[in-house]
Amino acid sequence: MKKLTAIALMAGAGIFLLVESSSAIPAYARKFGFNCNMCHTAYPKLNDFGQRFRDDGYQVPGEEGREATVFSTPPPIAMRTTTGLSVYDSKEGSTAGFNLFGLDLLASGVLHKNVSFLLIYTPRIDEPAADHTGEGPAQIGALESAALVFSNIIPNALNLRVGRFEPGTHAFSSKRSYFLFAPYEMYGFTTPASANSFSFDDNQVGIEATGHFRNGFKYGLGFVNGTGANPDNNKNKDVYANLFKTFGRGDGQSAGQRIGVFGYYGWQPTKPGALTSPTGECDGSENKAFYRFGADGSLNWKTWNLEVMWMKGVDDKAFHLADPAKNYEYSGFFAELDWAALMNNRLVASVLYNRVSPPESDAERQANAVSGLVRYYLGDWSAVNVSVHAEVTHRTFGKDTQVSENLFALLLDFAF
Repeated sequence: MKKLTAIALMAGAGIFLLVESSSAIPAYARKFGFNCNMCHTAYPKLNDFGQRFRDDGYQVPGEEGREATVFSTPPPIAMRTTTGLSVYDSKEGSTAGFNLFGLDLLASGVLHKNVSFLLIYTPRIDEPAADHTGEGPAQIGALESAALVFSNIIPNALNLRVGRFEPGTHAFSSKRSYFLFAPYEMYGFTTPASANSFSFDDNQVGIEATGHFRNGFKYGLGFVNGTGANPDNNKNKDVYANLFKTFGRGDGQSAGQRIGVFGYYGWQPTKPGALTSPTGECDGSENKAFYRFGADGSLNWKTWNLEVMWMKGVDDKAFHLADPAKNYEYSGFFAELDWAALMNNRLVASVLYNRVSPPESDAERQANAVSGLVRYYLGDWSAVNVSVHAEVTHRTFGKDTQVSENLFALLLDFAF
């Protein structure tokens, strides 16, 4: 393992001497004639302007309702993919190899006055295969996002997002993270071996209302299926709400200080349905509740940004098969510190700490992870983003019997 890591580090040094899942859309830079730092601290992470641009339905703040539509501008289409070397080590042994990490197709823009859209599609890719056996696709086709945004129904105070989208409870987007292999562990944590398949990390299908006010408050209210991309498995819908307050100038992304709270309340059936409609919905019954709630903060100083988030998860005891006398309760926490430097923030460094604490009956799923990365951006910022990306993660699982793993990756991440 030490030898493989040394080789990888030497290769990384050579690249630097010779010389961004996904929401960076260079088509906007081409449309407005600016570089990508207009909306991104460094792609794919949004800055304050980019966050407000997204909130306002992909319209320049102050120009809402006057934007040129997609029918009078170049096609708003972009693509993103990543390729490079990865090295993995665990108690079973180690591996190393070159990979092509999928493809994202993105399109977004204004269709009509205060009506815009976002479409993100990951096409099925059969080759290269998912593993060395040549079996299975490297990427399963999925419609990650497909949403219409109706902006300024009440100026600034009410916008509606309809379709499949990333819910407002995601104070920090896993789709716009600098990290490519270090997820926010608590986002993807689910109750084990139960009828509750809900994942906090999933994009959802439904409707969301958002708005912001001059006093620094922002809100989000959602009414969704709760089953990710799938039709609902019962007649009950999930609801969520989030509230942010920003102090100082900015939106809390790259300036100002932001704190927030959120809550999600959902239902899952414990009895399978007997009826399935032609559109896929099912009439599952004997529903039991689950909920997630938490708090978050984003603190900024110069080009430093500290993001912290804590979440509590509670599932009804009907979902806790290992100990059905108690509700299944867990908590999660992460802290991420980002730093940007050089002209146009061409150099980015970040460290991330993750922790998930399940109940005692499930203690062996306890997770701790420490990750770090360095990204250096190359190329013409007006149209093409290319970054050299080095990332490392050390992760441990379990309480009494700990298992550890290490992952190192040296990649080229590009969007155009």
